[in-house]
Amino acid sequence: MSETVEVLKLNLAGQETWRYTGQVLEQRPEAIIIEARFNRADTPFHGILLGQGDRFVEIFYNDRMYNIFEIHDRADDHLKGWYCNVCRPAEFHPGEIAYVDLSLDLLVYPDGRQLVLDEDEFAVQAKQLSEAEIKNARAALLALQELFRQPNGFHLV
Repeated sequence: MSETVEVLKLNLAGQETWRYTGQVLEQRPEAIIIEARFNRADTPFHGILLGQGDRFVEIFYNDRMYNIFEIHDRADDHLKGWYCNVCRPAEFHPGEIAYVDLSLDLLVYPDGRQLVLDEDEFAVQAKQLSEAEIKNARAALLALQELFRQPNGFHLV
């Protein structure tokens, strides 16, 4: 039986902006992979329908400034794409994963196309970040873009 964890998405002030439950698939010292179900109403999102109940396989790192969500359709489990958050490294606590979102995101389609999202929101938040954290966030975005440019693509499962 896998462990259930609560995932907490936090803003820069440490306030919770989203909470959901997932099942741990794999745990390593630097990363946790979970499976969760999309818990909001069906939402069109840049050409992808995020459906309530869609299966998300998510990896959180405590040593990287990003996480990656692999999105699978609720009906037939086909791959819809990947959603990547640039964030502060995740904190792992018993039964909980928490991360601070920096509002800079990358959406990757199954055909490899990439769409950088929320640069305007990041620019606003950057006023509250150190120069080093801004630089590291931009480097995290570049690392994600490169990861998804690899010849074999990227798959969590």
